[in-house]
Amino acid sequence: MSKVKTIQKLHAEWVTSENFQPYGQVIFASEDGKPYDNDDAQLNLENGISRFYIMRLHHNGRKFDKITRHVQCTQCLGSLEGKDWFMAVAPPTQDDRPVLEDIAAFRIPGNCFIKLEVGTWHAGPYFDQEFIDFYNLELADTNVVDHFTHDFLDSHQLQFEIVIAKGAGSREQGVGSRE
Repeated sequence: MSKVKTIQKLHAEWVTSENFQPYGQVIFASEDGKPYDNDDAQLNLENGISRFYIMRLHHNGRKFDKITRHVQCTQCLGSLEGKDWFMAVAPPTQDDRPVLEDIAAFRIPGNCFIKLEVGTWHAGPYFDQEFIDFYNLELADTNVVDHFTHDFLDSHQLQFEIVIAKGAGSREQGVGSRE
């Protein structure tokens, strides 16, 4: 017998430093020579060998039923070529599943990157283009030994769909600044 599933829409807001704070950081361009401060990515990569690479992802819609976290490192993601993309996140938890009500979706412009805190639950990147190349900074073995996934289809018969929130359709919303 197949599972009956509910599709819950997540309205993606443009990411800002403030609205993304429970999940990590948003890093925008700064002038060369600026001294190190809290606007720079605060990284935790001490539990292994750092891996910085470019991954090509192909369009796979905006629906998901699994969400993952890494508990040994932070992770940085950004798109190349200025392409916008989407990410669903939930704050770190002590439990082996995220708090359902805390899941949020963000639209991320191509002029910044996000840093996920250790333990932040995440699904994505998602996007509407045929493919996007992303840069990714994590540990060399993150996807082998530090990849914990929760399946909402199994636990709640639930699937999420990221949709564009009203007002998040254009960049004229102050996106790309350190609001």
